[in-house]
Order: sequence, then structure tokens, then C-alpha cells
Amino acid sequence: MRRLISSFCLLTFMLTATAALADCDESSKQELKSAKSAGWKLDDDGKRQHLALAAADCLGVADAELRDELAFEGLSAWMRAEKLALPSLTALRIKMLNAVQAPAAEESSFLRPFAILTLAELVRVDRKKAYLSAQERVDIVNAASHYLSNLRDYRGFDEKEGWRHGIAHSADLMLQLAMNPAIEKAQHETMLAAIASQVAPASHFYQYGEGVRLMTAVYYLAKTPSFNKRDWDLWFNKLMEKSIQPGSYTQARLAQRHNLSAFLLPLYFSVRESSDPALRENLLPALRDALQKVN
Repeated sequence: MRRLISSFCLLTFMLTATAALADCDESSKQELKSAKSAGWKLDDDGKRQHLALAAADCLGVADAELRDELAFEGLSAWMRAEKLALPSLTALRIKMLNAVQAPAAEESSFLRPFAILTLAELVRVDRKKAYLSAQERVDIVNAASHYLSNLRDYRGFDEKEGWRHGIAHSADLMLQLAMNPAIEKAQHETMLAAIASQVAPASHFYQYGEGVRLMTAVYYLAKTPSFNKRDWDLWFNKLMEKSIQPGSYTQARLAQRHNLSAFLLPLYFSVRESSDPALRENLLPALRDALQKVN
């Protein structure tokens, strides 16, 4: 009976919290500004939970200050300080997953890339103190991998509109998943395939550090026991076969080479400087071969 009552209370809170998510307005902005000026410290726990849920709906607004410097920054600060209750984390996860899985017509919105970044913070909370179920982790991996693989909006920063940065934000989520010991090999494989699909797009020259963010996720995937030297040899061979095309230079081929270099070079130096002998043994030979092909 106690479990039934507890589950009912949790469900009631979630339904109430979800209803409160459509709460981003000028008053929310002022409350978030006030909370930021206080170092994100709110003594009133109930107010903090409510404001966090309201902030979630501000992640899709055109106001860059409200979206990035207030709403996301506040959510990140509260999650990293362990100030959000489980029902709030659950409501946030559901809303962010719904946003990430929205129809392709929503790709150009601000909400999807910031939902991905918020999921990275939610997964970080789980990495520090597990609260997600195995299936919930799988759902996040699948949604994030599908989003990254199908993303075609490569915009980064705009002086008027601020950040979108869907590729880099997805890489940040992949990093948090890669560092989570509860994520299993099957999910690692799904993540690595998604990352590979965006290492060297032919339609865009990366210019906002996307290569470094993608390589960092791969670096931490390589630190897991899921892949051996043969796996990495095969992965890099496939990556190079797909990305390095013979023939005269075109804008598409130049973009691929540029993007490959922005990924391979920092990964090579990170692995070479690593104190992990297994990591160096598994990746360095394939990385050297790949870099020779790019040059």
C-alpha cells in the first residue's frame, strides 16, 4: 500500500509538473535573472523545482539570453548541485526526449539542440548518482543517436540569434553517455555509428569546435572495454572509405577533408598523450594511417 501511495504521489507530481512546463514568460525571465544574481541559490525548494520546470520551456525561445544564459545555465547549475528532485528530473527527461523526437520540420528550432544539451546534464546526474532505469538509458541513447545521425542543421553561432550547435551538443550528450558505467556495449555501438555519420559531412565546413567535441566522445568510448584494436581498425577504415573520395577537388571533398582533420588531429594528440597503454595500442596505428590518407 505504501508503494502504491508513493507511486500515485509521484505520478501526480509529474502530471502537475508537466502541465507547468508551458510557463515561460517575462516573469520567468525575471525570476531566473534574480536566481542567477544569487548564484543560483534558492532557499525555497518548491520555488526552485517550479522555476526549473518553467525554465525548460524557455529552452526553445528566440531570446538568446533567456534561452542560454538563464534557462539552460540555471538547469545545469541546479542539476550539478543536486538541487532538483527526482520528479523534476523525470519531467525534464520526458519533455527533452519529446523535443528531440519532434518531427523533422522542427529541426531549425532552438529547442531541439538545447533539449539535447539538457539531456547531457540529466545523464551526468545519473552518472554521478544513478536514478535512471536501464530502459530509460537505452531510450536516451536511441533518441540521441537518431537525432545526431539525421541532423542536417549545422548552424553554430549567430551574433543575433545566439547558439544552436546541434552537432556539438549531441557530442556532449554522447560524452556523458560514454562516461556512464551503466551504458552497455550495444548502446556504445549505436552511439559510435551515430558519431561516425557526422565526423565529416560534405555539405558544411565545421568552424565552432565540432570536431573536438565529437572526438572527445570517441576518446571516452575508446576507454570502455566495448571495443578492441580490431574494432577500431575497422571503424577508422570505414570512416576513411566513406569520407575520402578519389578525384579532383570539389567543395564537398574539401569540406570532408577539413572536417576529418578537425576530428583526427585532436584525437591523435589526446591518445598519444594518454597514460593508458591499451588506449594507445588500440587507436594510434589506425589514427596514423587515417592522418596519412587525409594529407
